[in-house]
Amino acid sequence: MKFNDIFANQKPIIGCIHLLPLPGAPLYDGNLDRVYEQALLEATILEREGVHGLIIENFRDQPFFPKHVPTETVAALSSISREVIKETKLPTGINVLRNDGEAAMAIATAVGAQFIRVNVFMGAIVSEQGVIEGISHQVLRLRSSLKSSVLIFADVGVKHAAPLASRGLAMEAKDAQNRGLADALIVSGELTGAPTDLNDVATVRENSSLPILIGSGATAENVHQYYDKVDGIIVGSYFKKEGKGNNFLEAAKVRSFMQSIKK
Repeated sequence: MKFNDIFANQKPIIGCIHLLPLPGAPLYDGNLDRVYEQALLEATILEREGVHGLIIENFRDQPFFPKHVPTETVAALSSISREVIKETKLPTGINVLRNDGEAAMAIATAVGAQFIRVNVFMGAIVSEQGVIEGISHQVLRLRSSLKSSVLIFADVGVKHAAPLASRGLAMEAKDAQNRGLADALIVSGELTGAPTDLNDVATVRENSSLPILIGSGATAENVHQYYDKVDGIIVGSYFKKEGKGNNFLEAAKVRSFMQSIKK
């Protein structure tokens, strides 16, 4: 399976489903039914308003585990993701924050998702969770052992982080494709919702033939400056009330964004 096999639209807009805090997370309130209801509601809205794909994340489980998440997180993410996939007809991805690509691959394979996002796929970064090392060797071997066709969308120039030693975005892009065997690359701004630098997009494009997605900062007002230069856009916080990631999704903002790309 390849990128273009997943999405009916050649330049997909992928909407984020930022799950409410899951069991075991510090902010979990004990109401698991509400987590399911919110995920299914937002999935339904995103599909109705015309997005081309979904990505499900344990976004509100902060502070995040830097590497492996506990079994209760895997269980909840798996069950909720399966319900979302059954509810919609959209291609769906899994992102297990902060960097549990193995859990994401296992969940995606089990529930019938088509792709995963791995934030630190190669190299090493310093983040609010400390030093996080790349896991391409583990994720690729797990995919092989599972006989899975799930694609890997790998971040380069990871947001909310700085490289442990700067190797440059060009080298990151080359290595993610040639040595990490990623299926697509994600370029983002420095923080959630921050604009992605078009110079960074150009650098990655010059150094990789993989599909490139914008991972942050796209809005109804600026989407056209990105749309012709990338192969897809992931939208999370812009779709939320006041553009804040922890708020709930607003259908009107999704509609406005999707209408803007048709103009």
